[in-house]
Amino acid sequence: MGGKLVVLWLWVLLIAGPTLAEAPPAMPQPSQDQHATHGAAHDHPGMVGDGWEGSAAGKAYSERNHHLAGVFVLLIGLSELRLGLVLTILTWTRYLLPVSMLLAGGFLMVWSDHEAWPVGSLTFAQTFFGGDPEIFQHKSYGLMLLGVGTIELLRRTGRVRQALWMIPLPAFAIIGGLMLFLHSHGAHPAAQKIALNHAIMGIMAVSAGSSKLMAGWRGPCAVTAGTPSPSRWEIVWACFILLIGAQLLIYTE
Repeated sequence: MGGKLVVLWLWVLLIAGPTLAEAPPAMPQPSQDQHATHGAAHDHPGMVGDGWEGSAAGKAYSERNHHLAGVFVLLIGLSELRLGLVLTILTWTRYLLPVSMLLAGGFLMVWSDHEAWPVGSLTFAQTFFGGDPEIFQHKSYGLMLLGVGTIELLRRTGRVRQALWMIPLPAFAIIGGLMLFLHSHGAHPAAQKIALNHAIMGIMAVSAGSSKLMAGWRGPCAVTAGTPSPSRWEIVWACFILLIGAQLLIYTE
């Protein structure tokens, strides 16, 4: 009962927090001269101190996005921890993973980069095919979140039941984690700090995905005296997700 109350209080504190109520900051539009200088519009080498990357507004925008992502990831981690511990309370939370993934994916597709389509000055073609790796990765994460979130929603509502449909979720964690090792914020004054943060998150994401694969490979939870036993690998998966969420919440540049 104590464990159940702890999880319940964590839910209450998280959902009641002010983070979700914060609106994204205003999205300033670069001038024509700035846009021409940017090329792909993302302060790559040669733009330190003069453009968006590393500016007070740029850091605030990036940190806000990371913190909001942290809220979504914590929601996922808490819901998956309940599943791993086989708790019977708050059973509706099994839908939080797909819903959070869909919301996070939609947010990235719109607000991941202040100058990118559809909120910035770049067109759709410039955003997806303009050669800026940071923008492309952000949008790729958004597309993968939308795709995997849809699959998980179908799985958890019983629309698809084949075992192979369990693979996209851990595969996304592993692939997304590996992508973080290549993720760059261009010529940012805190580039080394950002790279270290991404590397730590990448290691945890790959570890989380591997744990989820192990949980699927080991099959359903063991049943003792008619009651399912907690799944060790599912718990490890959930804990890694919670750690990633916590790191995102305290992310700074």
